[in-house]
Amino acid sequence: MDPVERGRMLLAVADALDNARGELVPLADAETSLGEGRLVGELARASGQFRLFADVLREGSYLRATIDHADPTTTPPRPDLRSVLEPVGPVAVFAASNFPFAFGVVGGDTASALAAGCPVVVKAHPGHPELSRRLAEVVHSVLEPGVFAMVEGLDAGRALVTHPDIRAVGFTGSVTGGRALFDLASGRPDPIPFHGELGSVNPVVVTRAAAAARPREIADGLVASFTLGVGQFCTKPGIVLIPAGSGLETVIADRLAGGGRMLTPAIAEGFHQGVRRRADRIIAGRQQDGPDAEPVLFLADVDFLAARPEATEEVFGPACLLVHYTDDDLPRAVAALPGSLTATVHAEPADIAALAPVVAALRERAGRLVWNGWPTGVAVSWAQHHGGPWPATTSAAHTSVGAHAIARWLRPVCYQDCPPAVLPRALREDNPLGLPRRVDGAWTDLEC
Repeated sequence: MDPVERGRMLLAVADALDNARGELVPLADAETSLGEGRLVGELARASGQFRLFADVLREGSYLRATIDHADPTTTPPRPDLRSVLEPVGPVAVFAASNFPFAFGVVGGDTASALAAGCPVVVKAHPGHPELSRRLAEVVHSVLEPGVFAMVEGLDAGRALVTHPDIRAVGFTGSVTGGRALFDLASGRPDPIPFHGELGSVNPVVVTRAAAAARPREIADGLVASFTLGVGQFCTKPGIVLIPAGSGLETVIADRLAGGGRMLTPAIAEGFHQGVRRRADRIIAGRQQDGPDAEPVLFLADVDFLAARPEATEEVFGPACLLVHYTDDDLPRAVAALPGSLTATVHAEPADIAALAPVVAALRERAGRLVWNGWPTGVAVSWAQHHGGPWPATTSAAHTSVGAHAIARWLRPVCYQDCPPAVLPRALREDNPLGLPRRVDGAWTDLEC
């Protein structure tokens, strides 16, 4: 299918999802307890991703179509060279638990891979099986046979990663599960790319000036962010560096409230185990059991952060570790932080110059830098980057959200001195697809 045809296909999926909203949202709520309001918005985000990638296909620059005409005057002489990105082939997608629409069967991995021209086989998440089956039916209703399929079960997931026809994998889930599948993909006789989003603590640095100027605002924002969706967001702020002596921990602790049902019993038990491992650091909240979770706040110092491996592990759920730092300690605290999807700074204008080394260190550890805001909520756009160094992802150069997510499912192919009949349409001299292309070093047809 050419890009125009694939764009129509994506729009058909988007429309089908929107038309089935009255059925899909109650089904999702029954299996996840995420609430109708949240799920209505998430389904709109899922269909919106398909529409975004239809726009990506229409715009065309994602193909990186490039033509260097032959030039016998160069040293060595240059032949006619033309390159374009082409689909890698069938892709396996592992659906996530915490976003049953936006990162599930019809999530961004599926939308971007179909946009790239790759058939998709989704491994459904066991946390919402009925919803997954119904979503697969909705997709099947508008796609041609052979473009999309869904499998279920742990064994099917392993078999999918090692199947010789699968050429790449997209995964969102735990570090343990993702690492096991990553090793399977790497251990194949023909290793394939594994684009995994695993664990992220999304650190926050609060300067002394910011803590003094707006303690209540920062506390309100932090609590709202790390308890959103019962703390089951991949961008939840899990480690917050606060100035020693600021008293900010008390303001934050006073705002803890609520809780709710976690997505699955296994996720709930993982949260409770994480809380138990840090039980001696609890300053608000309590140890818990069962399917529900309440917010928990821990407090430590930089020595604890730097010396205790469990300090920098993600606790998936409504838990947050506050770390007291002094001005001299801050660089050491930041150096102890692992790779994350995001890093956030809360600062005042007068802090900016002195913060330059801290910002540089955070930039090395995260894919998105947030200033005086909160990382939960990932806009689906052209500029968005949702990725980061290990253990946040297995491929920090790529994003799983936004227009550039399509790049994971493409590979460059170069054609040397090939006759027009051999060239893909994107590289033919008359540019039949109307693509923006780089020709002999200069961009052309940008109006397209």
